[in-house]
Amino acid sequence: MTSSAPPARQPESRARLDLRGVLTRWGRLGILGVGGPQAHTALLREMMVQREHWLTAREFQDAVAATSLLPGPASTQLAIFCARAVAGIRGAIVGGLAFIVPGFVLIVALAALFLEHGQNDAVRGASAGAAAAVVIVVALAGVGFARGFAETRGWLLVRTIAYALAACLVTVFVGPWVLAVLLGSGLVEVALRLRGPAPIVWLAGGAKIPALVWTAFKVGGLSFGGGLVIIPLMQHDVVHSHHWLTQSQFSDAVALGQLTPGPVVLTVSVVGYAVSGVAGAALAAVVAFAPSFAMVLAGAPFFDQLRSRPGPRAFLDGAGPAAVGAIFGAAALLAPQAGKEWWQGIVIAVAVALGLLRRSSFVTLGAGLVLGLLAAAAGLPLPH
Repeated sequence: MTSSAPPARQPESRARLDLRGVLTRWGRLGILGVGGPQAHTALLREMMVQREHWLTAREFQDAVAATSLLPGPASTQLAIFCARAVAGIRGAIVGGLAFIVPGFVLIVALAALFLEHGQNDAVRGASAGAAAAVVIVVALAGVGFARGFAETRGWLLVRTIAYALAACLVTVFVGPWVLAVLLGSGLVEVALRLRGPAPIVWLAGGAKIPALVWTAFKVGGLSFGGGLVIIPLMQHDVVHSHHWLTQSQFSDAVALGQLTPGPVVLTVSVVGYAVSGVAGAALAAVVAFAPSFAMVLAGAPFFDQLRSRPGPRAFLDGAGPAAVGAIFGAAALLAPQAGKEWWQGIVIAVAVALGLLRRSSFVTLGAGLVLGLLAAAAGLPLPH
């Protein structure tokens, strides 16, 4: 008696959910997915691999690795990829929107509260508490990303430190050029690794709505290294160049992006709201997330090839350390908002303790908000 091995499963052909099922499951992720990309990845793995067995552990890990090589929000791209695996292209669109929209609605509502009612003492207290906590959240995220390069040795380690230091300094002192450093670090590493010429990238921007579109596109289509890289990419445009938000309001936007469910990149919706209300928030979100949908829908069949090619890997080995440096630079720029009143030092100490205890960014920022509200209720001085 002979037996033959079952044919290998092909992700492209195993649509197992109707669109209603995708809407329900990915909508639940969009509502409950608080805590940033790591939390989103864990929730997706639990559903796709452990509970429903739609992907094997190896297939899921390959998807994580492939999406990490793409620019833009990796957890959003992973959510779109997983929805595509179980319900095809239409499922990918429905799943991606279900993952994004709940957080978008919530963050726009909170943006209206924080931006339009900022003179209220309770809002000012919550804002000051979150501003102190968010500096620690961003800095600890940079430490977490930096651990990914702990095993780097030799000249690659020297280059890694150089990329990170360059991005950090550029973020702090000449913010508009941070994107050039991110892309340039990746291209330099490609050139050194593959001994080929690195192309030159020229970058330019515009004003008001065109400028908002450019800022949102940089966030969603040109950022490497995780959701928090959007902070240095946006900060100069938003605060110093176009004056859409004050530095304090920008700190609020970063905190809201961490506190609300769904992708951290939804922070760009707060910027859009400041520029042109709900329509601006929607425009910024569409521009920021459109590249993710396009890349995953068009590129999913080629993800295995992407992972195996030395060029993309070399680019990320250069852009990744630069992204870490940019995150630390962003923390330095946010820091002045964390020390305007003496009681914010208590918030920082609590945030550091929660970080050392490995509590999520949601818990840390929530603690900052609560302490800020308590400070306002106690009549302590509040930042202006």
